[in-house]
Amino acid sequence: MPDRPPDPRGPRLGGLGLRIGELDPGPTDSIADVPGVTVGHVTVWRDESDPPEGRGIARTGVTAIVPAPVETLVRQPLRAGTAVLNGAGELTSSLEIREWGWLETPVYLTSTMAVGRIYDGAVSVALAADSSVGVDEVVIPVVGECDDSHLNDARTVQVEAADAGRAVEAASAWPFAEGAVGAGTGMSCLGWKGGIGTASRSLPGLGCTAGVLVLANFGGARLLRMGGVPIGQLLPGASHSAPAGSCIVVVATDAPVGPAQLERVARRAGLGLARTGSVAHHGSGEIFLAFSTARREGVDGRELDELFAATVDATEEAVLNALWAAPDVEGREGRVERGLPHDEVLELLESHGALSR
Repeated sequence: MPDRPPDPRGPRLGGLGLRIGELDPGPTDSIADVPGVTVGHVTVWRDESDPPEGRGIARTGVTAIVPAPVETLVRQPLRAGTAVLNGAGELTSSLEIREWGWLETPVYLTSTMAVGRIYDGAVSVALAADSSVGVDEVVIPVVGECDDSHLNDARTVQVEAADAGRAVEAASAWPFAEGAVGAGTGMSCLGWKGGIGTASRSLPGLGCTAGVLVLANFGGARLLRMGGVPIGQLLPGASHSAPAGSCIVVVATDAPVGPAQLERVARRAGLGLARTGSVAHHGSGEIFLAFSTARREGVDGRELDELFAATVDATEEAVLNALWAAPDVEGREGRVERGLPHDEVLELLESHGALSR
C-alpha cells in the first residue's frame, strides 16, 4: 500500500463542460467564495500492524469549515439552521442550533467513532480562542460524522483530539483539496471513492453567494446520476455497492437570512443529493447545516427562491466534484475503492449531450 495519501486528480467537472443548473458558479466554485469562509484538512494515512503492536490501517481524518475567525464566534455567533433527511448519523450542537439559531464554533467533520475525540479537540480550540469560554460562556462544538470503516480501521480511533486544532490552523481560502482528503479520506459514494467536495453559485438577484461543502459517503452504485445521465447504469466497474452511509452537507451564504430561513435552505440540500442518486436509505444519515456570515436579516419569502436553487445546484455539483477528485484508495483488508474513471465518464456525458461546448 502507498505510504501517503494519493495526489488530487485533474481539472474539475465544471471546467470540462458539465453545467449544473442555470446560476453561474462563483469565482472558485467553492464554499470559500462566501467571504470569510475557509476550509482545512488533516489527513490520517497510516499502515501499521494490527493492535496491540500497531494502530492498524488508517484512512481517515478531520475537515474543519471555519465560518469566521474562531476568536469571534462565541461572542458574535452566526445565524444558522439545520435539517435532517434521514437521521442515522450525528451532528453535535444541532439541537442548540435549532433552538437558538446560532453557530458558535467551526464545523468539524470526521469518522463516526471519532466524534468524541474531535469534540474534545474542538473544545480546546474554543478555550484557546476566547477566554470567556468555560468562565462566562460554554460551547457545544459542531461535529458531524460519516462511517469510513469500509477502508479505515475504526476499532482504533485513528485521529487525535489535537487534529481538530490542526485542521483549523490549516484552514485557507481556495484552493484546498477535495476527494480523498481530511474527513473524506476513507469515504465511499455511489459505488466509487467519495469524500470531500465543494461548489458555489452566484446570486445576482440578491448580490450574494451560496457555497456548499459535502462529506459524501452514501448511495448504491447503480443510482449514480451526473447531470441527469444515469452513469451508474451505464458504467461498469463500481467497487462498493452498500447503499448505507451518510452525507453531511454544509451550506454557507452571505445573504442576510435568519435561522428560520436557513433551516429551509438547509432542507434543500436533500434535493441536490437526490439528483445524484440518493434515496436516503434506511441506514444512511443525511444531515444538513446552513449558516449566514451576514450580520443582519432581511431576505424572506419569494426572495429565497434564488438561494434555494443555488443550494440544490451547488449540493449536486459538490457531490460530483467529490467523486471526480477522488483516486483509487486501498484500505484495510486490502479493500480498494476505485476512483471514478474520467475518460469513460466524459465519453458518456458527451454522448448524452450533457457537456456544454
